[in-house]
Amino acid sequence: MLDYLSLAAVAAVVREGSFDKAAAALRVTPSAVSQRIKGLEDRLGSILLIRGSPCRPTEIGARLCAHVQQVQLLESEVIETLPGLTAQVTGPATVRIAVNADSVSTWFPQAAAKFSILTGGLLDLVLDDEAHTAERLRTGDVLAAVTADPTPVVGCRTHPLGLIDYAAVAAPGFMSQHFSAGFAEASLQQAPMLRFDRRDDLQFRWVREAWDTTIAPPTHWTPSSPGMLDMTLAGLGWSMAPVPLAAPLIANGQLIELPPQRRIVVPLYWQRTRLAVRLLDQLTQTVRAVASRELRSAAKHHGRARSD
Repeated sequence: MLDYLSLAAVAAVVREGSFDKAAAALRVTPSAVSQRIKGLEDRLGSILLIRGSPCRPTEIGARLCAHVQQVQLLESEVIETLPGLTAQVTGPATVRIAVNADSVSTWFPQAAAKFSILTGGLLDLVLDDEAHTAERLRTGDVLAAVTADPTPVVGCRTHPLGLIDYAAVAAPGFMSQHFSAGFAEASLQQAPMLRFDRRDDLQFRWVREAWDTTIAPPTHWTPSSPGMLDMTLAGLGWSMAPVPLAAPLIANGQLIELPPQRRIVVPLYWQRTRLAVRLLDQLTQTVRAVASRELRSAAKHHGRARSD
């Protein structure tokens, strides 16, 4: 039988990043958290946490944290149906999900707000590149994800959401400084570029598709969608911007779309665990409804929703 008091301590340390913060969240002492985790590790014969700043779970620790998340959601649903236990509810249930930063900067806040109003539930968002959010689901770090990966994670359902378009853009001053003689491979090699992180390859994909070449230009790293747009407007470099954010700025001349004005299309999907929990079902319905309204239709890019 698993010791859920100790498992909750492991999950709190992973979620909060340290023993002190986990203790504050659980309203116990750091020593109590440490003793619970050490005792559980001794009983299981496995290390569950990699101590550091922040603390991270081992593979076994991650699996146990995922289990705790699911148990807590199921428990909250059961308690709601039993009047005698409602006094034990410490607060709204929280659903941990992975979302790409561009969705958070465009359409996803509407889904989050609608979900919160309808259910009172809370969201714990983990930001990652859309090409990698599904990995968070595979490791058990989250219960659902907005992802560009259509391949269902084992034990999960996949629902297509729609398309998000990206445009290569730069400020007028940047264009005059770096492309005054026109576009060519040499100028693309020299002009500074903005990237979200080391896994962000949309810029390279655009260069391949638009210019049939590869580049390795000077690069500024800006791990924020609004921040990257602000840096682009300031003339720091050219970037790939979500069209919903870039279109008004292109229209009023604050940004210029790089020739040949070819846009990159990224299909988005919603993947969620098969866990039968009303709160997760309602979140799924809300996300799909808002995405169908706010994202461009991807009907011709997919067949029926796939599941594992």
